[in-house]
Amino acid sequence: MSATYKKEHGLGAHRVLAWSACLWLVVLACCWPGAMPAHAAEASVPEPPIVGAGERSNRVAAAYLDWRSRFLENETNSETAWQFSRACFARADFATNNAQRAAIAEQGIAASRRAIRLQTNSAAGYFYLGVNLGQLARTKLFTALGLLDEMEEAWKRSIAIEPKFHFAAAHRSLGLLYLEAPGWPLSLGSRSKARRELQKAIELVPGYPENQICWLEARLRWGETRAVQTQLAAVEALLASARANFSGAGWAQDWQDWNARWNSIRSRAEKAALARSPRDSR
Repeated sequence: MSATYKKEHGLGAHRVLAWSACLWLVVLACCWPGAMPAHAAEASVPEPPIVGAGERSNRVAAAYLDWRSRFLENETNSETAWQFSRACFARADFATNNAQRAAIAEQGIAASRRAIRLQTNSAAGYFYLGVNLGQLARTKLFTALGLLDEMEEAWKRSIAIEPKFHFAAAHRSLGLLYLEAPGWPLSLGSRSKARRELQKAIELVPGYPENQICWLEARLRWGETRAVQTQLAAVEALLASARANFSGAGWAQDWQDWNARWNSIRSRAEKAALARSPRDSR
């Protein structure tokens, strides 16, 4: 998926993919929803208002309404279905309460399932199924760690079909899931699996800033400060080059997020170097 495409449809990476913080909420509070037909989901709740002024929120709202209209007019087109699911995921971030977030997420789940039924090899359908399940899970009061298995399976299927889809999004999302989830015997969290998936995202799409930043953040969490320090110069050069490829108003909020996280990475690595952990040998 090109940078131009994303910018035109108003759904930047900050809303679509940078969601490691909410994964912990998924782990702590989630349950599996029942299937909801697309028309039932659409009719169950009025269009909720966008919270927060700004061009970005207006683009997200417009994209959601546009793709919902297209989907309801033609529910036999797989691409239209997953595009609506994608728009639902972005739109749910602006919900004013859990009921609205859940309703929008359920629409996204129904749409992604429709996309998969129409085209069984839809990498996009499986990917957006996983992230919309994550949005729904944020609204629940009781844990159901089995949901994490469903998310894992959806992203694995997406990878099997198209590993580079949306800048290796499924590899990165799997890596963050393994990073944030509790380990055995409670759940599927695994440092080795997180390492494998985050590294694979970089291998497939090294020029995408989110892939590099997520990898460095994970390494800092694991105490691998020396290794992070050795990568700082190379990643900084990569980010400078990426500004030309991911430019314009559609990427402004993404860069705001990436710059803040990059500055935090540099600061943490520099501070840790002064008092390095004895276990950090890498």
